[in-house]
Amino acid sequence: MKDLEIFRKLNCPENVIQHCLAVSKNAVLIAEKVRIPIDKELVRLGGLFHDIGRCRTHSIRHAIEGSKLIRKLDLGEEIANIAERHIGAGITPEEAKKLGLPVKDYTPRSPEEKIVAYADNLTQGNGMISFEESLKRFKRELGEDHPSIKRMIDLHKEIQAWINR
Repeated sequence: MKDLEIFRKLNCPENVIQHCLAVSKNAVLIAEKVRIPIDKELVRLGGLFHDIGRCRTHSIRHAIEGSKLIRKLDLGEEIANIAERHIGAGITPEEAKKLGLPVKDYTPRSPEEKIVAYADNLTQGNGMISFEESLKRFKRELGEDHPSIKRMIDLHKEIQAWINR
């Protein structure tokens, strides 16, 4: 499969490849449930390549490195945006500055970006977990009052509204 060859050529760890396959599968499952227009192939590819930056680093910078790799490989700007904006429920410019990232808005914008970010939050390793489990994990890691918690809840509500339309 051509897509997986890209990961192998980059010497990407097998656990990262398996996680990316799982996120892609889960993102497509979510995309099939929503009742708004969605580019399912973009969701599939965005899910697959969202963590390609982990071939270079496992730090939070993997999103930026991934978007650079995707652009270099000419896989498309929309896929690069998904990789850059998938972390948690997004990172604001203020948070980016605190994290030492280039100052810009890393929050998902398009429905496809939001679905991949959401699917990534619900994917632990290769398996899918509930939103409640994911929220508990984020609260434990970031703290109850972290701004990402509200964004994560808002993202969940938005996607559920798309499903229940």
